[in-house]
Amino acid sequence: MSYPLTLRFKVIALARQFSVEDNTGRLLMYVKQKAFKLREAITVYADEAQTRPLYRINADRIIDWSARYSISNEAGAEIGAIQQQGMRSIWRTRYDIYRGDRVVFEVKEENPWAKVGDHFLAEIPIVGFFAGYLFHPKYLISTTEGAAVLRATKQPAFFEGRFQIERLETPLSAEDERLLLIGAVTAVLLEKNRG
Repeated sequence: MSYPLTLRFKVIALARQFSVEDNTGRLLMYVKQKAFKLREAITVYADEAQTRPLYRINADRIIDWSARYSISNEAGAEIGAIQQQGMRSIWRTRYDIYRGDRVVFEVKEENPWAKVGDHFLAEIPIVGFFAGYLFHPKYLISTTEGAAVLRATKQPAFFEGRFQIERLETPLSAEDERLLLIGAVTAVLLEKNRG
């Protein structure tokens, strides 16, 4: 993959949509979520026409407080899971990324005040359009030993949400990179859905 990656959310749309592109503009992932679903079930596609499924993300419960989201590939084999750390995420968002039953990566919000400011300013009519230019929440993804691997940073944008995912210096296997990318995208999507 050619970093940095750009994750874009359509703000004005009936159904939530997002895409991930590499730094050459090549589409890596596309999602169009179904509206009004009680239990989260997301299919990630390789194309906007939604003809080539890559991953399926399924919640283990309807209420998503500490829900575990299993991530499976196009053949249905589970490649990992992501789960919010419940009470520890009240102030600073934290997620664990699993392979099997073992936590292999952690997602941590770097500055909780940025998310608070971004959320409250976005709720003010007219002024909310400028929230994306003032506050930029960041999420750091690291190994359980503390080595930083990826960083997702909200970027300035009108009429869309945009995050940049940059790769840090820690070496990764192709399998780890794939799990990390879909885990990072899932964490950003869940945070976006929560406001």
